[in-house]
Amino acid sequence: MSRPALLRLAYALVTLSVLFLDQATKAMVVSRMTLYSSAPVIPGLFHITLVTNRGALFGLFHDLPDPYRSTLFTTVPLLAIALMFVFQYRCTIHDSTTQSGLALILGGALGNLADRIRLGYVIDFLDVFVGEHHWPAFNVADSCICVGVACLVIDLLARGWHRQAALPPGA
Repeated sequence: MSRPALLRLAYALVTLSVLFLDQATKAMVVSRMTLYSSAPVIPGLFHITLVTNRGALFGLFHDLPDPYRSTLFTTVPLLAIALMFVFQYRCTIHDSTTQSGLALILGGALGNLADRIRLGYVIDFLDVFVGEHHWPAFNVADSCICVGVACLVIDLLARGWHRQAALPPGA
């Protein structure tokens, strides 16, 4: 197998690993907890709290009527997943930061889409807070999407700094 083929396989395995880890952790939490129950991991900072999210990011549009909500929250992720495949194909396979970021985003998008198709909502359970200030609950897929986006932003910034350093003085 050629090096580019091995790299594509490696990025596909990252995507599948994210999908598997996301679905496995959600199944584990659902099998051990009841909805809205909470178990402290680090008291005052981090709990496992089982909630569902019928909306988008941070619960946005959760009260949208069902035919519109289900169509929107299935169509948009499918388009995003298609774009990730296009970006992976168009980006050089040796661009590891970009390819890794895209693989993480793709795995996370697939994990949350699997919930929406199977259940009609996304399972969230990671609850981070300080005192009364809570970050909205999230899951492994959400975490991987954020890390993937961070990889893409870092890569873009590094490319900009590299281009800027390569410019001759006064250009």
